[in-house]
Amino acid sequence: MTVESQRLLVFVGSYAEAGDNGVYVYAFDEATGTLTLTDEFAGLKNPTFLNVDAKRKLLYVISETVNQAGQKVGEAAAFSIDAAGGSIQLMNREITVDSTTCHIQRYENGRFLTVTSYHGGMIGLMSITEEGAVGSLLDVRQHEGSSQHPDRQDRPHPHSSFYSPDGRYLLVSDLGLDRIVTYALDELNSKLVHQSEVALHPGAGPRHLSFHPNGKLVYVINEVDSTITSFTYDKESGQLVTQETVSTLPPDFKDENSCAEIKVSADGKYLYGSNRGHDSIVVFAIHEQSGMLVLVQHISVEGGHPRHFAITPNGDFLLAANRDTDNIVTFKIDKASGKLEHTGISTTVSKPVCVVPVYLTT
Repeated sequence: MTVESQRLLVFVGSYAEAGDNGVYVYAFDEATGTLTLTDEFAGLKNPTFLNVDAKRKLLYVISETVNQAGQKVGEAAAFSIDAAGGSIQLMNREITVDSTTCHIQRYENGRFLTVTSYHGGMIGLMSITEEGAVGSLLDVRQHEGSSQHPDRQDRPHPHSSFYSPDGRYLLVSDLGLDRIVTYALDELNSKLVHQSEVALHPGAGPRHLSFHPNGKLVYVINEVDSTITSFTYDKESGQLVTQETVSTLPPDFKDENSCAEIKVSADGKYLYGSNRGHDSIVVFAIHEQSGMLVLVQHISVEGGHPRHFAITPNGDFLLAANRDTDNIVTFKIDKASGKLEHTGISTTVSKPVCVVPVYLTT
């Protein structure tokens, strides 16, 4: 009987022309925090966001293409993953929605993908075939409206979609509307059904969110005004109720900034967010009873424009993807305090904008 082992691979998406490498695979050394390139793929334009199905060893990637009329549209590609070799193989690619996309998420049962179009103001529900390939477009939810910022919020700009832990609901952060829109997933009819929505303060610009492991709290990072808003979450109704909003910046920082990524640690004790402008990761402790946030640290990302970051599955490291300085920087996490410490390790990658570390069975 063979003994299965696990390998930690890191998948990276980037801004790239179709003829250039844009999707990268790295092996991660958990002793040192070092990334070693094992594969790269060219052929997709701006493969900026990724999702990995670790059980089935599948990688899903968004990209841009044009339709028969020459219009820019969204595309999604599926890859099979060879965990032992650290390599990927293209399975298929399909047009998704009638505009470029910025985010892709997968329903945990392996039957659906959702893609988010910032510029098109819409969410698309895609099927996944039995083989794991990208299937057909099943449903589109178009957002309408605006908010207060004249340039950033003149129309809908959904920036991400995240499934609730039980998969019943899909939470969509719309930067342009200052709203989080919750949809129920109707699996039988392959539809997204509007369930509820919650308004944030005007000018917030919600971008990404993270569920607390207890399933009762949700934290949203607001891109436009550099804040984080916390909510209680009712898993039965999918309803969010606002708790508090805190700044991601030091009080003395007065220059331009926008936020990007947010993550709650697996133990539920700490929250991390990225600042672009201040070029830092902000760290908060999460109060065990109330869920309120207490500032712990601001630390430089040792680069520019941290558009995304990820925490390794064992919670030991944070990887910051700095788009404007073409590097991914490795930080060590002190699990007792939540604080980050720069390891001195920086990996050169062209315009990285998404980083996904995953354990895979070899």
